[in-house]
Amino acid sequence: MPHRQDTGGERLRVTTQEGVATLCLTDASSRNALSSAMMTDITNALTALADRRDIHVVVIEAEGPAFSSGHNLKEVIGDSRLDTMQALFDQCSHMMQTVVNLPKPVIAKVDGVATAAGCQLVASCDLAFASDTSRFGTPGVNIGLFCSTPMVALSRNVAPKHAMEMLLGGDLVDAEHAARIGLINRAVPAADLAGTVAEFARRIAAKSPLTVSIGKTAFYQQLSLPLDQAYDLASRVMAENMQTQDAKEGISAFLEKRDPTWQGK
Repeated sequence: MPHRQDTGGERLRVTTQEGVATLCLTDASSRNALSSAMMTDITNALTALADRRDIHVVVIEAEGPAFSSGHNLKEVIGDSRLDTMQALFDQCSHMMQTVVNLPKPVIAKVDGVATAAGCQLVASCDLAFASDTSRFGTPGVNIGLFCSTPMVALSRNVAPKHAMEMLLGGDLVDAEHAARIGLINRAVPAADLAGTVAEFARRIAAKSPLTVSIGKTAFYQQLSLPLDQAYDLASRVMAENMQTQDAKEGISAFLEKRDPTWQGK
């Protein structure tokens, strides 16, 4: 089945196919910089997808040699007043949290360079796959602007010393290293990237969307809790999950050795 283009523009194109929505950053001339306009487009697109029952997975990809170079530095230096900068970085934080809070898994498909807030976007996605020629970095320290907001997502994905090495060194790391430290799930040959992401997205899309949504929400809720509170939350979530028709259908289908029919309730 061909992709259906839902929306399009100079910065972002949204297509859908068989339960998977793909957001493609198309502003290659700016290296897909996360300008205020680009962040508005991404946030609006994600918000529009949140309640669509026909969409089970979201993929974020990009055209050109850069997945995203981060904030548009011309925009930043053009008006660097405190209130303007606060609004810009608040907008970025809101966009990243929209990714995390979306009730559907979000997969970053990276084929190129992802730096600063672009690296933050990769780290904010639930899953990330990259071509083995991709590179990642938080180089703000090199230009006197520490990558403080990228630090939040980065430090929640990789061990503190690996995060600090990237933040303080400001160097690019290759995809194999990014996979070793947990920034991405895996690095694959560029020719295999599209197939790898599509296959994993299809696998997720075939599962109960309600169950996946419950699980994603609980995953992020328990991360910041003490161990006993995390188990209390998880126990409550599983007990409530068991009350859904999809859980009963899934267990019955497993016992009866048949494919389940998800109802989304």
